Amino acid sequence: MDKQVKETSSAGGVVLNSNGEVLVVNQRGTSWSLPKGHIEQNEEIVEAAKRETYEESGITQLEIIRKLGEYQRYKIGKDGKEDKSELKNIHMFLFKTNENMLKPIDLDNPEARWVPKEQVAELLTHSKDKEFFLGVIDEI
Repeated sequence: MDKQVKETSSAGGVVLNSNGEVLVVNQRGTSWSLPKGHIEQNEEIVEAAKRETYEESGITQLEIIRKLGEYQRYKIGKDGKEDKSELKNIHMFLFKTNENMLKPIDLDNPEARWVPKEQVAELLTHSKDKEFFLGVIDEI
């Protein structure tokens, strides 16, 4: 018998620093993605994106440029593979920051790094994250 797939909403962003590099974060030491996470009850989508970016990178100063779009994908499991028990609806924004020091707050996201935008897609673990990023790379 199939398990019920839980649908959730997440928000995050493509964050650019003053050198034009993109923020990429590590989950549980097993996968790389753009910063994002669950939208909490009564939380505005943009505020969730900013909060998640802060938790996963330590960055507090984010200036929103615009919404980049939405996409869906299954969550990444603890083993780094696709976990089909949760389908995420992901809202993404373009942000810029003058902060360069990265210090993740969330223990599940132990590392964050600045990556030249031409190298981001090859680092991202999930194929849907890569597909989304490659679809917006010319806008950033």
